[in-house]
Amino acid sequence: MKLIRPHGGELVNREVTGSDREQLIQGSTELPKLSLSPREISDLEMIANGAFSPLEGFLGEADYRSVRTNMRLANGIAWSIPVTLSASDKQAKAFREGHDIALYQGDDHLLGILHLEEKYQYDKQREAELVYRTRDESHPGVKALYAQGEWLLGGKISLIDRQRNVTFPTYRRDPVETRSLFRQRGWRRVVAFQTRNPVHRAHEYIQKCALEIADGLLLHPLVGETKSDDVPAPVRIKSYETILEKYYPATRTILSVMPAAMRYAGPREAVFHALIRKNYGCSHFIVGRDHAGVGNYYGTYDAHHIFDEFEPEELGLTPLFFDHTFFCRSCGSMASTKTCPHLAADHVTLSGTKVRELLSAGELPPVEFSRPEVAQVLIEAQRASGKAAGKSA
Repeated sequence: MKLIRPHGGELVNREVTGSDREQLIQGSTELPKLSLSPREISDLEMIANGAFSPLEGFLGEADYRSVRTNMRLANGIAWSIPVTLSASDKQAKAFREGHDIALYQGDDHLLGILHLEEKYQYDKQREAELVYRTRDESHPGVKALYAQGEWLLGGKISLIDRQRNVTFPTYRRDPVETRSLFRQRGWRRVVAFQTRNPVHRAHEYIQKCALEIADGLLLHPLVGETKSDDVPAPVRIKSYETILEKYYPATRTILSVMPAAMRYAGPREAVFHALIRKNYGCSHFIVGRDHAGVGNYYGTYDAHHIFDEFEPEELGLTPLFFDHTFFCRSCGSMASTKTCPHLAADHVTLSGTKVRELLSAGELPPVEFSRPEVAQVLIEAQRASGKAAGKSA
């Protein structure tokens, strides 16, 4: 079964094994060290396993400037988010171009090696303006950017060990593994759904609409670093397990996690997420309203419009654009602004604040908004969180 080709043509593999790995481990004791942040650890793993193909390392200056300004690598290949590794002034002085750096989780867990090709300074505000469309430090992506070091380190990486305390090992599959699974199932047209939230009826509706034209659905929640007020990943995974067991065809759906961190970069991150899923073997990618957005920084459908800035062959996969969806009492079914002629008063929609209020009170949202089984998972998580907070008070 022929699947979509990885972005750039080949699936990158920067994980070393055997004698090469042993040599790098032995040599690492003499190298300068750099401890990585949670997001940098996620990026290191995603580069190594091919999810960020065609990247083989952290961006050098030419690629960084091209991605930041043109959403393309220096060689013209589409790429919308800079994947970079930062260092402070003090650290950068100790690193020499053409020499290796040992990359660590904490102080004692060797993750891999950066083969440093260049170090360079950069304009954080300019990156914020172009990538996040705001310089406002209240934006979580911009805040993380401003907290980075003053230098960027570019070069290929070699992964020696995965991070410690890996979450959800049952659902962690590298791109080579998802591609193998798709072939085993005879899937060629595979649609991916990105989420950092529980699946409610609106999400279920657009997933199943997409599944009508595909061989299979990859439910691919992001479980890397997110905002502190996002629903915790363990709770989300339990809610996905619950809804998939009861309401989705097991032979046509796969739950797998993506270890990347959220940038909250809105439109640019929608393209980024699409290209990543292409590497995992997906031919189609769902783009909903305000994809990867936060606050009021992006227009409702900016994440749809940005795809017009690329020729179809540049991206290679097919984006599926969905408008705001809801249950319409007059239609008697799920619908969207594209298909429903009725007034908003007929639509069952709830704000995030209202949903949280209901769940905190132990009340189920309307069944037209959320499956009761999913809501119950969230209620139990709220109760457990409240009890834990009470004990620590």
